[in-house]
Amino acid sequence: MTAPRRLLLVNGPNLNLLGVREPGIYGSDTLADVEALVAARAATHGFEVRAVQSNHEGVLLDAIHDARTDCAGIVINPGGLTHTSVVLRDALSGVSLPVAEVHISDVMARESFRHFSYVADVAVVHVIGQGVPGYGTAVDLLIDVIAGQADG
Repeated sequence: MTAPRRLLLVNGPNLNLLGVREPGIYGSDTLADVEALVAARAATHGFEVRAVQSNHEGVLLDAIHDARTDCAGIVINPGGLTHTSVVLRDALSGVSLPVAEVHISDVMARESFRHFSYVADVAVVHVIGQGVPGYGTAVDLLIDVIAGQADG
């Protein structure tokens, strides 16, 4: 069976406000800009992208669970759930897909409560503090892992 040529892009709570929320931290790009960037970058590798954003944890969990049947990997910016959600971490671990964790800002240079990530130990790629372009980097690195060209 051929591996699926699709990535799941997950954006967590408040990322629907990109371009409006704290542009000094997150920039002026919108969620639509992020989704277009990821789709274009994935396409250069022959992959398509299914994107989901929700402010509701259960919606994200369902999308992650569904990905196990038709995706080769997951690019995720969990937003604030990074620091609070064991169930999100367990869902990512449970689907046994390679995961790229993305954060637009440098979370380690921000408030101390942002320094811990429940996702970190299940992600094979971490792109932090590169702004929206970091999503493209995450796609490239994750596809390298999927293709067996990198260990993560």
